[in-house]
Amino acid sequence: MKLNRRAFLGTGAAAAAAIHAPAVLADGHDKPRVVVIGGGAGGATAARYIAKDSKGAVNVTLVEPSRVYFTCFFSNLYLGGFKELDDIGHTYGTLAAKYGINVVHDWAVDVDRDAKTVTLAGGAQLPYDKLILSPGIDFVDGAVEGWSVAAQNAMPHAYKAGSQSELLKAQIAAMPQGGTFAMVAPPNPFRCPPGPYERVSMVAHVLKNTNPTAKIIVADPKPKFSKMSLFQEGWANHYEGMIDWIGEDFGGANVSVDPDAMTLTIDGEETAVDVCNVIPAMKAGRIAEIAGVTDGNWAPVNGADMSTKADGDVYVLGDACQQGDMPKSGYSANSQAKVCANAVRGALTGSKVFPAKFSNTCWSLIGTDDGVKVGATYEATDEKIAKVDGFISQTGESGDLRKATFEESEGWYAGITSDMFG
Repeated sequence: MKLNRRAFLGTGAAAAAAIHAPAVLADGHDKPRVVVIGGGAGGATAARYIAKDSKGAVNVTLVEPSRVYFTCFFSNLYLGGFKELDDIGHTYGTLAAKYGINVVHDWAVDVDRDAKTVTLAGGAQLPYDKLILSPGIDFVDGAVEGWSVAAQNAMPHAYKAGSQSELLKAQIAAMPQGGTFAMVAPPNPFRCPPGPYERVSMVAHVLKNTNPTAKIIVADPKPKFSKMSLFQEGWANHYEGMIDWIGEDFGGANVSVDPDAMTLTIDGEETAVDVCNVIPAMKAGRIAEIAGVTDGNWAPVNGADMSTKADGDVYVLGDACQQGDMPKSGYSANSQAKVCANAVRGALTGSKVFPAKFSNTCWSLIGTDDGVKVGATYEATDEKIAKVDGFISQTGESGDLRKATFEESEGWYAGITSDMFG
């Protein structure tokens, strides 16, 4: 065949179009389909941004068993009496009504990556072209000797907000005068690095006002923790003599509990306690393991788009992923979700994909109007999501600055929940 200029240009244009065109959908359905499992900071944000920015060109289904989602971030402020439970609860009506997202309140129980289907507990099967997993955390079996999920009513973890938060708050309120509150802190890595220590601060805040002779014991398997100097300064200023932090060097890694007897044993020394908040070692939510995209604990991902190392059509966000330098936080999950949504929409519709950039800030409240923060910006490299620069509150800051930091965190909460739920 003789190739003239018109034919050549036509062939070149077709080739260029093929390079940028979205992938052909396997069974010829009209719209590409995205299934998102998990309706928290990662999943809800990803679902909303894909639906919003694709303007109806992508069919988005969000699978989340809870009709009301309670944010883990700010749940410590509920324990401390600074928030009501309703303040941290959010629903999915706007995602369905305004953005056309198919919100399914059910448990995802299986993923068939070959058939590209998700099976729900109710028996339904959801086909997908792209699957986004944002299931949060589950706990490592046997991580704390004597404790299991079956003991969570006696010794709550309260690291999935909602009924566990209510239970722990009620237990704190019922402590006898001069009683003992104990926490078993988790090993790295875990959801919200400053979270356990903000919780200690909020429990101390309550006890200082209602039970001032009570004691707090923290058994910690780590030699140090996030914002350590800031928390220790705050504990000395607000709660002098109330908090006994026992780190790795003093037996904090050698711990067992007895939920029936309500005892905590640290390095062989048994102590009777009135409340025991056990926060075990963590791993990715179960559905990520079922999907076969974890290394046994976390799901390794590519920083450029949050796709898993195991399957380029499956993405994992937030606490469940292993991505590099970002902490496991609500802010991180929200930031990762926007990168993922942009990449997924581009792959399915041919829209422009921007280079991945990420940010995070973790705020903590130590006492009334005493807020501190730590944060950083990140970029995707071939190996991981890498930290570019960072910042942290300093010891000795003025009361006005600490109050402004707390107010900043309140503004952030309003902004991120609007970003998640519309």
